[in-house]
Amino acid sequence: MSSKKILIVGGTGYLGQHLLQAIQDSLPYTALSLAFTYHTNPPPQKLLQAFPHVLPFHLDLPTANAFDHISQDFGQPDVVVNCAALSVPRACEVDPTAAMSINVPSVLVKWLSSFSNGNTLLIHLSTDQVYEGTKSFYKEDDETLPVNVYGRSKVAAEQFISENCSNFAILRSSVIYGPQTVSPVPKSLPVQWMDSVLAKGDAMDFFHDEFRCPVYVKDLVTTVWTLTNRWISDREPMQLLLNVGGPDRVSRVQMAEAVAHVRGYNLSLIKSVSSSTVNRGVKSPADISMDITRLIQTLNMSPTAFRDGVKLTLEAEFASTS
Repeated sequence: MSSKKILIVGGTGYLGQHLLQAIQDSLPYTALSLAFTYHTNPPPQKLLQAFPHVLPFHLDLPTANAFDHISQDFGQPDVVVNCAALSVPRACEVDPTAAMSINVPSVLVKWLSSFSNGNTLLIHLSTDQVYEGTKSFYKEDDETLPVNVYGRSKVAAEQFISENCSNFAILRSSVIYGPQTVSPVPKSLPVQWMDSVLAKGDAMDFFHDEFRCPVYVKDLVTTVWTLTNRWISDREPMQLLLNVGGPDRVSRVQMAEAVAHVRGYNLSLIKSVSSSTVNRGVKSPADISMDITRLIQTLNMSPTAFRDGVKLTLEAEFASTS
């Protein structure tokens, strides 16, 4: 059997590195070739050392300067996982043009369409911020009415993929949390940040009126891996849209309380405030909790409860520093 090829676009980011780790761990048992793209040049040495059998390609998504190199040196991928995004809502608000050019993968889709056989599955990461945020537990078929540029760019991406791809899975991810990556990412990780501020013993404000369904990173990896294996084994094209969140609808206060319970911090350190008291330079949806029934039924999986995921995250952090 010929080696199957997987390309992670945005492989140096948080989810990208977790995917690289999981797929590399499977390489002794599966016939796979793996490659990733990176935007920061050069990629972190620590990452290259951790994944010595993985091909790296520099890629500037809007200009697509590397796709010819990928075709030549790696070949047509069986699966492309697109993790690349301008995902900080405020940055998207400041530069809507950049948000659209990076978050709508038009050049990537055009490259995939150049392979006339249609033998590539595109797994694209979207967001819960496509929803307006005026109710609880949004379903995939609910109307998308994003309140900020980031959400609008992600809706545009979903529409572009749906209209121009015949074989895709769009994953609307909530807040992703879990252990740090092999090559630490510069952005703040939610559970680790809450742990660090509560560890200082100082009172800290947390929002009580914004709700999400945070997803444990390894559940998101399992989702991608299951879809990848399904395509590789069955070769039945899919046009799939899934909410990918955890099973718990929680506010920032409840997230901090879970961290405090696991670590034994005093709950009085957590001060409950309204999100309306802070100007973040971007409008944020109030309640974009998601119904994940379709995810559970389609993939036959049991997502990790938030408090269990917090415990696993902090145990992994402790193990990495001890």
